[in-house]
Amino acid sequence: MAKFIFVVQGEGRGHLTQAISLRTILHDAGHELVAVLVGKSHRKIPTFFEEQIKAPIHYFESPNFVKDKDNRKILIGATIKYNTLKIRTFIKSLKELNTWYKQYQPDVIINFYDFLGGFYNIFYRNRIPMAVVGHQYFLEHSQFEYPKGHQIDKFLLAQNTKITAWGAKTKLALSFAPYLQNEGKIKVVPPLLRKEVLKLEPEKQDFILAYVNNDGYGEDIMDWHKKNPETKIECFWDRKDAPAEEKFDDTLIFHQISDVKFLEKMRTCKAFVSTAGFESVCEAMCLEKPTMMMPVEGQFEQMCNALDGERAGAGIASNDFNITKLLDYIKNHQPKGNPKEWVMKAPSMFVEELEKLVKK
Repeated sequence: MAKFIFVVQGEGRGHLTQAISLRTILHDAGHELVAVLVGKSHRKIPTFFEEQIKAPIHYFESPNFVKDKDNRKILIGATIKYNTLKIRTFIKSLKELNTWYKQYQPDVIINFYDFLGGFYNIFYRNRIPMAVVGHQYFLEHSQFEYPKGHQIDKFLLAQNTKITAWGAKTKLALSFAPYLQNEGKIKVVPPLLRKEVLKLEPEKQDFILAYVNNDGYGEDIMDWHKKNPETKIECFWDRKDAPAEEKFDDTLIFHQISDVKFLEKMRTCKAFVSTAGFESVCEAMCLEKPTMMMPVEGQFEQMCNALDGERAGAGIASNDFNITKLLDYIKNHQPKGNPKEWVMKAPSMFVEELEKLVKK
């Protein structure tokens, strides 16, 4: 039995659910997750994570995005400035990571794209082997096709990704589909979806499911709905101080993020519209839900996700929340391959790669 410790970026739902899934895979293979170290974001960590990860959780301050006043667009310049001014806080976080590593003595560290999780290895002589997990490492593949232009954004994303993986022995690159081969440290692996998702039997009811990572996009959903009130929409967001359920009118309801409720709505919707986070798009693919992916403004990584998801047959990329595009698209949606079959290979592939690190 090997001991693992997770370092998890707390921004967004995806990294958290990936960690839950990998914890289950390792446990089923006879290994132990001894602790989870979560880089805090401006968002509240969902209660479902604390309930399902089943290991001691420690929180530390980690770099975050800065958004505009409407909570929509990522401001790159302001993000760099904000995080630079917090350098003393982050030095304290690095010391905390070092203390926890000494306390728990893991055999392997797994970093879910946290900046300080990789930055730690620049300043400390870490002899514990580290693996990194994320779709972002798939973007490092020499054959990955990026959106045209955006050279500065591409450079900044590449540098951030490089730092998160500093000193890593293996890069477990989550992919929508198995269309690229392993390359050096990059191991192309399936998405990490939880067992609860894979057990769901999809149905098709007459409503659109929406998920907005930044609640400012809820205004876009409202604006489109005012012109198209005949289309029923159930939308999830994390707007601060909003009620658990807020009824805009008879055909538009906003829900605070709830894991069980979200998965049930995903199971029963006829189509899905979302900011272009990797994890929720994978869930939609497994449940056979055509998807429209709208990248968060200023977040180049999500632009890459949207185009990659489009290539994999998830649905369509869009530059706005004009849901009419999705309604037109679903009439002729043709999924590619068998996403669920690919996802079912995750346990054996992850265990094989991670046990190699234990044996070294």
